Amino acid sequence: MGRPRLTIGSFGEVTTRVLPSGRIEARTRYRDWDGRSRIVQATAVTAKAAERALKHKLAGRSELQPASGTGHLTPDSPFGDLVAYWLQDIDLEGRISKTTRILYERNMRTLVLPVFEHLTLREIGVARCDRFIKEQARISYNRAKQSRVVLRLALELAVRHEVLPANPMHHVSRVHRESRMPDALTSVEVNAIRAVITRWESGVDHVSGPRPDGQLGAIVEVMLGTSARIGEVLAIRRRDIDVTGLTPTIRIAGTIISRHGEPTFRQDHPKTAKSRRIVALPSYTAEAVRRRLAVTGDPDPESLVFCSREGTPLTTANVRRQLRHVLERAGIGGVTPHLFRRTVATAVNNNASVELAAELLGHTDTKITVQHYIQRRELVNPVTAELLERAFRRDED
Repeated sequence: MGRPRLTIGSFGEVTTRVLPSGRIEARTRYRDWDGRSRIVQATAVTAKAAERALKHKLAGRSELQPASGTGHLTPDSPFGDLVAYWLQDIDLEGRISKTTRILYERNMRTLVLPVFEHLTLREIGVARCDRFIKEQARISYNRAKQSRVVLRLALELAVRHEVLPANPMHHVSRVHRESRMPDALTSVEVNAIRAVITRWESGVDHVSGPRPDGQLGAIVEVMLGTSARIGEVLAIRRRDIDVTGLTPTIRIAGTIISRHGEPTFRQDHPKTAKSRRIVALPSYTAEAVRRRLAVTGDPDPESLVFCSREGTPLTTANVRRQLRHVLERAGIGGVTPHLFRRTVATAVNNNASVELAAELLGHTDTKITVQHYIQRRELVNPVTAELLERAFRRDED
């Protein structure tokens, strides 16, 4: 009889021997994830210490091997083991941003793992997943959507590595969201917001603390003139601006990222890499940018147009908070930076086309623009009355 075949990740009999140096060597055969058996050894001053060192070394090799149906993960593995390997696999691929990686792990650990952690992989079927997602949807649509994404991705990994025959999340019913018409500001409301910010920046009602530096008004004008996200606006550098040519432009080429425990920084592409775009500016935005450049006076092309007094990036949270504080003092509520983005999209759609609105917003699909950014007009084009008049005019007696 030959030696028993090792399974992947297992090792054979441990043998020891005394080396010429007097140290003890412990060695064994170990079957790696690629199916090949290799000799692994470790040395120490005593036999027991050498065996402990060898087992520690084997444990390190085990952590590096991928999960597979014949390796660490089996249908009887606990769901938590799959989560751990799924996160390792994400890091190994390196395809998603660090921000998305953090979001995935947070959603998995806070939303999904508490429900599934005591289950084995074979116990996670369509019915259980479907019920879970529906229970999450009763709390909120976003909670259900975030849970669905990470649970589907983790189970898909188990399918790819032949641990599960199919992904139960593929058969879970869709989560439906109540349709909501995107809101948008009117020109009267926009000018009222401008007036409030101008009064605040003039210092008329200033009591204590640092005086307004004039950035908030300019930030709003850039959002109204470009439809850019607040993070994209705060990431604009001097080199991204051309207000001297016949057609003033701003290049949207980055965004501001704030992560817990890390300094805020500028990312060298917008929300998506495909969102890079050069936007022609209306006169009110070009004038606001010129004034801001005159105030900063920093000739460095890499310097941020909107920044702290120390030249560091502003956080999107602080700008949102300041905008809300200024407007609520004047009795104007519900205004967010994203509302300006929807307002611009609606105006461009109403006066041109949804395709142009999508291009301005940096969308590759007009469906997103229509569903989330454009306020639908209830008034149907009056030309329909003329068309029907010609089609069904009453015969004269």
